[in-house]
Amino acid sequence: MSMASSSLPYFLFSSFLLFISASYAAAATSFRPDALVIPVSKDASTLQYLTTIHQRTPLVPVKLVVDLGGQFLWVDCDRNYVSSSYRPARCGSAQCSLARASGCGECYSAPRPGCNNNTCAVLADNTVTRTGTSGELASDVVSVESTDGSNPGRVVSVSKFIFSCGSTFLLEGLAGGAVGMAGLGRTKIGLPSQFASAFSFHRKFAICLSNSATANGVAFFGGGPYRLLPNIDASQSLIYTPLYIDPVSTASAYSQGEPSAEYFIRVKSIKISEKAIKLNTSLLSIDNEGVGGTKISTVNPYTVLESSIYKAFTKAFISAAAAINITRAAAVAPFDVCFSSKNVYSTRVGPSVPSIDLVLQNESVYWRIFGANSMVYVSDKVLCLGFVDGGVNPRTSIVIGGKQLEDNLLQFDIATSKLGFSSSLLFRRTTCANFNFTSNP
Repeated sequence: MSMASSSLPYFLFSSFLLFISASYAAAATSFRPDALVIPVSKDASTLQYLTTIHQRTPLVPVKLVVDLGGQFLWVDCDRNYVSSSYRPARCGSAQCSLARASGCGECYSAPRPGCNNNTCAVLADNTVTRTGTSGELASDVVSVESTDGSNPGRVVSVSKFIFSCGSTFLLEGLAGGAVGMAGLGRTKIGLPSQFASAFSFHRKFAICLSNSATANGVAFFGGGPYRLLPNIDASQSLIYTPLYIDPVSTASAYSQGEPSAEYFIRVKSIKISEKAIKLNTSLLSIDNEGVGGTKISTVNPYTVLESSIYKAFTKAFISAAAAINITRAAAVAPFDVCFSSKNVYSTRVGPSVPSIDLVLQNESVYWRIFGANSMVYVSDKVLCLGFVDGGVNPRTSIVIGGKQLEDNLLQFDIATSKLGFSSSLLFRRTTCANFNFTSNP
């Protein structure tokens, strides 16, 4: 792990304020949106979540893997990156300061996007394969659709959107057609913070992942409403819990003292069918070394539990399932716990299996996971518990993965460090695939 000390002098921060107001003033025309919207699709083969934004001059569609805790936008600049508005970030510039990019790089071949002299670099991180490479920091035009919360509206642009150049080899392990990753993490150059700065709206965003590979989910930047057909404002049914900061970065390489960009919540206990399971509760807190706790991830397809938690959790679930005459079936990778579908019935919120509660700041605040989010059908006759064993001594004790997030609206308020979650939208007779992407100019 690479470690380097880092400092942000006051004059650099001041120059950033001037830079950001100047660059974004050019980006935000007389029309100032209250919120932005992007589609989020699910890739059937990798189970990754994808979005498409438009970048460069002339604008081209750029397909990206959505990384909820990613530090920033990175794209492959080695292949087919052509843009007249690409600008490398010069050493000592406000962009470098903002990105916590210390040091100064040289390039020993012809200048091109990703290869320029006197530029700073950051680590472009493929969080799926846990690989990274140093990449030139730069800015370019990014365009997305605005929204009133019900439909997409006018397309708006940020003229100097900061991102990092990755390399083609870094795309290995990403869904087909993806040319980078869209980092929504809590950094100053994550997508939520840059969009909020560009258009002067609240530093909050929401994701609503679809469980279908054929129907898009949605992500919003800015506050609600977040309306899903038939005219249901999902922002009105949120339960709130504090977001916590892991004091030690979870990135592949980082500066000393740099906190994690990922989103952590505090799970105090876990219940199966409303009965608490016995856990080593010290694992549920983040210690001074940044170990432990619970984070939310879109790059993990299923929730990952530290081994002792996983064993207690699966034992309790199997027992609760047996109590309602659900019988075991042989394991099907990557799952250890599978059941016959014989005595499992279909309900509005998925298969009729024991409920799972993640109990948060007190007993009355909990995230309930129903069958639609806990179970995975591997055949017509077999369904499996969609949780996996994370081994002993993982960095994070509980990683809530994509399957458990689908058809739940999650709002991340970075400014107030608060998560709003809806639990299953299926109860409200809607889904994350029900945003009306018909344009409303």
